[in-house]
Amino acid sequence: MSRISGRFARVEPRRRVRRLVLGLLSDLPRKNCWTLAEHAGDASPDGMQHLLHRAKWDADAVRDDLRSYVVEHLRDDAAVLVVDETGDLKKGTATVGVQRQYTGTAGRIENAQVAVYLVYSAAHGHAAVDRALYVPRSWTDDPDRCRAAGIPDDLSFTTKPQLATKMIQRALDAGTPTRWVAGDEVYGDNPHLRSALEARPIGYVLAVSSTHQVTTPAGKFQARTLVPQIPRRAWQRLSAGAGAKGERYYDWAQLDITGPQERPGHWWLLIRRNRRSGELAFYRCSPRPVPLSELVRVAGRRWTVEETFQAGKGLAGLDEHQVRRWISWHRWVTLAMLAHAFLAVTAAAEHRDQPAPADLIPLTGNEIQHLFTTLINPIHDLAHRLRWSQWRRRHQARARASHYRRQAASQP
Repeated sequence: MSRISGRFARVEPRRRVRRLVLGLLSDLPRKNCWTLAEHAGDASPDGMQHLLHRAKWDADAVRDDLRSYVVEHLRDDAAVLVVDETGDLKKGTATVGVQRQYTGTAGRIENAQVAVYLVYSAAHGHAAVDRALYVPRSWTDDPDRCRAAGIPDDLSFTTKPQLATKMIQRALDAGTPTRWVAGDEVYGDNPHLRSALEARPIGYVLAVSSTHQVTTPAGKFQARTLVPQIPRRAWQRLSAGAGAKGERYYDWAQLDITGPQERPGHWWLLIRRNRRSGELAFYRCSPRPVPLSELVRVAGRRWTVEETFQAGKGLAGLDEHQVRRWISWHRWVTLAMLAHAFLAVTAAAEHRDQPAPADLIPLTGNEIQHLFTTLINPIHDLAHRLRWSQWRRRHQARARASHYRRQAASQP
């Protein structure tokens, strides 16, 4: 909290943001302005809502502090910047950026809000260091709708790869120590993102689709058509890193491909084959001359973004916000990322300084949260609990009456 306190000119929001982050780190079953305010001892959620909506502070400046905090404690010169998007299911049409769209959270097209995140994946841990809300064309083509949600007037439609490019460049411009960028097919199939990375002193291992076109000395081919040409001796059994059930072994092969003639470097198509099912995955890699094992290591790091999403949502309420406006979304998400980064950094420090005994697993973020909550949870008197019980019943009664009025008004 001392690291970000300078971003708040007044003492009131400075104290309130501390209480909000402590609430995000708590074991509350659901985290929103109501539950966080009750946990903090406030008489109503008005103060928390004011902090997220009208108070004067810059969420992007706090994001920069968050990035420096993560880098300071997890610093790794061979780190990987992993980019990916995640969706939060939402009801209605008023929440900023929401529309019916595909989201991996549900595995199908749903009414959802989608955001792109950048994760710093280091040897000792990983945490999100940047975020960007994806605003579909259905929003950017409707200025009145954007204005109602507080979206800046100068915001134009930006694709997910373009959002990813901006976040990666912002991290590199800030001097973030890293050697690689990784991402899935959405980003690997995008030539503009690859070109932007090729212009920087950084390598990438980006997944591409099986129909992705690559150029070899023999001509241009779809990635999948090259697999039958790979001799058996070219496949190597390597681990992509430890998973929940142990090391993740696959068969791997790499092929030399032709990169942009105006840019020197080494270019490969990396192919992963499941040893049981034979399922294939393809990665485009550049431009460092490295062994196959290094490319496999980077490809395996891409999965840390899924672990970050799971921990951020499960432990820090990343997806539990009930805010609708542009500013409020960025503020909530940034503070949730900060709460999760605290758990990730604490776990890394514990593993480094006090390794677990042989008969115990290392401390996880879940257990650290449990211990921390036990240490700092506030104790409120009965009057506070009764006051909040009355507040909830009164609010629910108003919401129910408003629902019935709208329902009656819609009847012919």
